[in-house]
Amino acid sequence: MHRHYFLLFVLLTLSSVNGISQINYNLQKSLQTAKKNNPVLKEQYYDVDIAESDIVTAKLRPNLIFGFNYIGVAAEKNYAPNTGFFNSANTQTNLQLGKVFQLAGTRKNKIDFASQNSVLTQKNYNEIERNLFQDVGLKWVDVWAAQKQLEIVKKASGNLDSLVIINKVRLKNQVITETDLNRTTLLANQYVLEIKKAEQNLKNELLSLKYLLGTKEEINIDSNDDFVFVLPSNLDDFLQEALDKRTDVLASKSILDVANTNINLQKSLAYPQPELGLIYNPQNMIPYVGLYGTIELPFFSRNQGEIKKSSYLKQQAEQNLEATQVLIRTEITNAYNAYQTQKSNLENFGGLLTRSENILKSVKYSYLRGGTTIIDFLEAQRSWLDIQQQYYDSMQEYRRSYITLLYASGLINQIAQ
Repeated sequence: MHRHYFLLFVLLTLSSVNGISQINYNLQKSLQTAKKNNPVLKEQYYDVDIAESDIVTAKLRPNLIFGFNYIGVAAEKNYAPNTGFFNSANTQTNLQLGKVFQLAGTRKNKIDFASQNSVLTQKNYNEIERNLFQDVGLKWVDVWAAQKQLEIVKKASGNLDSLVIINKVRLKNQVITETDLNRTTLLANQYVLEIKKAEQNLKNELLSLKYLLGTKEEINIDSNDDFVFVLPSNLDDFLQEALDKRTDVLASKSILDVANTNINLQKSLAYPQPELGLIYNPQNMIPYVGLYGTIELPFFSRNQGEIKKSSYLKQQAEQNLEATQVLIRTEITNAYNAYQTQKSNLENFGGLLTRSENILKSVKYSYLRGGTTIIDFLEAQRSWLDIQQQYYDSMQEYRRSYITLLYASGLINQIAQ
């Protein structure tokens, strides 16, 4: 019996642990999860399937066309002797079976056009992915920053809590005044409020990240992720990488391919599509067989409007590609310069954190030994917290600039693979 209770306890414990377990996400895992689970991205992928269905349609050949005519002698006086209206001696039946023939490579051009449209749809989907990955990356950094803010406020609060306990004892021993204790307690209470605010902000940021990832599980981020990805070494390499592989420039090139295939399609549609077939025609009990053909005479319409429009669409696609390339150069240059600036700013914090930590410890030690005032300690505490916050703000801006550079160069799509 005791064994059964023990097993039940173990199972309940494991169930409880599984229920509250959280999954840690580094940046790459976050991007991969969003690629797989993001609800908006899932909805957009149907466009790819729809475009591929158009290829199936383009490959289909025209159906056979069946025609049927039935006529009879109208006046009874003209009937064959001893017959009625429906007697075969008084009727003619015309049966036709034909097919439209697509000339001038129409079917091939339809297939090419649908195929290029499918490629374009995939490129557009990849561009939607790129934009989503930027949102995920920036939100990941926001969660990281909120987590760090909570950590440093908790650390500052811990310093004050221990000092409050010590000062209560020192006040009893009449080593300090009540004002010193009140000052310490007041700041400690402020930190308690800051912790609540930071905890709520972290919950909000995590909830937003969960939505982007498309997961219902409780998540946390891997704050030790240092974004170690292989990057080009200079601005020119970044530019070339983006011009060759960024999804919006690939989409623009694909639009141009679609425009070129559309020109060929519209030119082939200018040719008449003849219909040819067989006829079986019993007339007044005498069967006839033969051939028939129809063709549109292109006196007025030769698809001139669509051919002209396809030419303009090509010019528009060329202009779009040129504009996209100019935009890429601008975005890469700005993102690279911002990244270098934020990287330099972060490096300037190298020794500040250690110095502020040592100063705080020194002032606290001196205060506890009566060598300085509570005001000096509280000032050192505020200075330490300010430097901590400035450092992590700088780190946040650096990481945001890093994400923006990955986005601008198109490398963020490769990281999510």
